Amino acid sequence: MNEPRLWSRNFTLVWAMTFLTFFAAFQLFPTVPFRLGELGLDLGARGRFMSLFTGGSAVGALLTGPLGDRLGARRMAMVCTLGFGAFLLAYPWLTTATAFLWIAFPHGVVWSGVLTATMSLLGRVLPEEGRAQGLSLYGLASPGGVVVGPVVGLWSFHALGFLPMCASLAAIFVVLTWLARKLPSDPPAHETPTPFQLPSGTVLVPCLILFLTALGYGTFSTFTPQEASAAGLTGPWAGTFLTSMAIGMVVMRLVMARTGFGARPIRLLPWMLTGAAAGMVLLGLLPGTLLRHALSAALYGAGYSMVHTLVTARLLEVVPAERRGGAFGALLFAFDSGIGLGSFALGAFIGRYGFRPGWLLGALLVALSLPLAVRLVRPAST
Repeated sequence: MNEPRLWSRNFTLVWAMTFLTFFAAFQLFPTVPFRLGELGLDLGARGRFMSLFTGGSAVGALLTGPLGDRLGARRMAMVCTLGFGAFLLAYPWLTTATAFLWIAFPHGVVWSGVLTATMSLLGRVLPEEGRAQGLSLYGLASPGGVVVGPVVGLWSFHALGFLPMCASLAAIFVVLTWLARKLPSDPPAHETPTPFQLPSGTVLVPCLILFLTALGYGTFSTFTPQEASAAGLTGPWAGTFLTSMAIGMVVMRLVMARTGFGARPIRLLPWMLTGAAAGMVLLGLLPGTLLRHALSAALYGAGYSMVHTLVTARLLEVVPAERRGGAFGALLFAFDSGIGLGSFALGAFIGRYGFRPGWLLGALLVALSLPLAVRLVRPAST
């Protein structure tokens, strides 16, 4: 379980792929609502893009996960990163908000292929010993991309325009295809009963936890920049919440990678969920905007970042390697379904009642996942 073994060449490649994926995606996600506003869509309806995008990702994950088990995760990653880049090149030429909404769903399907393939590749390069620590180090990649992505994206959108921004993001996904090609070839395809798999009993509770927590998370990339902008924060400052959330994620992961997770990492899950819920409560109750966004996001990110790590570590313990693509697909389905529903329903709620009531409702939804986390911690559930 020493660190040099974790930081192998292949682990570094998968880490870099994840960092670049989220760095690029979180330039797109917070800027699309501003583009939709330019095209005439009102505030409450701007969350529909993420609803449809994550809806496509959720539905697609049930297919791309098992399909990656059959065709190979490396091959799936190469095809889907190229496909994601093609969608990015199409966005600048769309002249109506309706066109954005039509293209969001199939774009989300391709996104699911990128994520399920990357997670399957990770399962192949992580050693069994110290898997939770390895996942914590790997988990620095996505929030690392989120730290700088919104800042760069919002600056690029306002300073250069939507077309140059999308072109640069498409170039990043070409680089991702090249990185995937540098990974070892896929092993022989596994035989699975069907390319469509429902979640098994072992992943049902983790799926429900991710779904409930994602309901609130689904509003952040669309509505925290909108709230900041409405309060007079412009340019990169509008992305303060997303950047601070990612910093909280990075700090918590560094701490946990150093201190360790103990014999049963899953025991930490209820505490992490409590931290995430508390962060959303602060977002709903603290005064001001800039400091409120920074403090609440850091606390939320510190707790929420480890939810995925702990759930994934649990999944790797109980699911055989040849079925992990399907299992990760089920988790992604739950997560993205929550993001999509949260972006749509909580987005409409925010549009009608305001930002702060929306954040408090999101905190309540996270709190509902706590009894499920306690059940998952019980030794009998293993």
